Amino acid sequence: MTRLRQMVFWDGLGLRMRLTLLYGGLFFVAGSVLLWFTHLLTARALNQRFVVAVMSKVTGAPGPSAVLGGAPPDADVLTQRVRTDVEQRAADVLSDVLRSSVVVMVLVGAVAVLLGYLVADRALRPLDRVTETAQRLSESTLHERIALRGPQDEVKRLADTFDAMLDRLHRVFDAQRRFIANASHELRTPLAVNRTVLEVSLEEPAASEDLKALARALLATNARYERLIEGLLMLAQSEQEPAARKPVDLLQVVRTAMEQIDLQPRRRKVTVHEDLRPAVVLGDPLFLERCVFNLLENAIKYNVRDGEVWIRLREDGAGVSMTVENTGPVVPPYEVDDLFEPFRRLGGDRVRSARGAGLGLSIVRAIAVAHGGTAQALARPEGGLAVTVRLPK
Repeated sequence: MTRLRQMVFWDGLGLRMRLTLLYGGLFFVAGSVLLWFTHLLTARALNQRFVVAVMSKVTGAPGPSAVLGGAPPDADVLTQRVRTDVEQRAADVLSDVLRSSVVVMVLVGAVAVLLGYLVADRALRPLDRVTETAQRLSESTLHERIALRGPQDEVKRLADTFDAMLDRLHRVFDAQRRFIANASHELRTPLAVNRTVLEVSLEEPAASEDLKALARALLATNARYERLIEGLLMLAQSEQEPAARKPVDLLQVVRTAMEQIDLQPRRRKVTVHEDLRPAVVLGDPLFLERCVFNLLENAIKYNVRDGEVWIRLREDGAGVSMTVENTGPVVPPYEVDDLFEPFRRLGGDRVRSARGAGLGLSIVRAIAVAHGGTAQALARPEGGLAVTVRLPK
């Protein structure tokens, strides 16, 4: 457990701080080894040179008593006293040298740690530029580049590789925008022409009933494909980050969406409960309106007779949350996430009816993610879904 905590602590530090601690640790280890060897060599030199030299002079010189004519002291006693005194003085010198060396090593180590931090900071500064650019870039700012200058080292090659990747992404996004624009025109135009021809044939007085029945069937099929193509194009567009963001009051967006949708279908009466409060976000009002419209449309379409729909709008410190909850058939919890996939319905069914293209919740999640938010759904135990969209302020 202690080992695991140490690993978590070490991994939690930034690369700059880890390099600084590594530099400082290596300096103190090297300094401690050098100090230990210096202490041993100094002690050996004092013992072999200083003590031996003093003892040789003591044993070879006449004592004070001999000069004054007194009895000379015992040579062994005198030698032992001198040796003890000299060894004590040598130990004091070694202790002073050791303390001074430790203090100097600590001071120099602190300077070395500071210099190591400055060196690591300077070495990692280009990586900070790469990180800041990657965090700042979005679909609307893919034209920006790092453009790092300096020697052709590892960091420079990393920045150049990142710029080359941005060039490829920029070309891909431009191609996608052009494809959506062209597909929007090329796919809608033939369907609009077919719808016009079928509507004209229905108004033709000489047309037989069989021909009119066929025209009505074809018109319904044409309308279904129009909704499918519109949903696909909306999904492709909503997955892109809005080019221009502006403050949008979601309360007004919800009001507008509720005016556009039929809240009381003929075959499935529902009661809508509102709990709305002002909430402002940054985004594209048209996409946000489509997000709310899809949530309300799904809540009403996949409901039961005399069902209920609840819509709540809140703003707190974390952002804005909008929840649309409805009664309806029981949804298994393991199938909830699949409902956000394109062309998926309850039970894993693919699109096979005129009730919709199966893209409603897919578009909701794409719009939420493009605005920096999330979209989640929970199955109600009594039946139906509770879909919550969270957006940053």
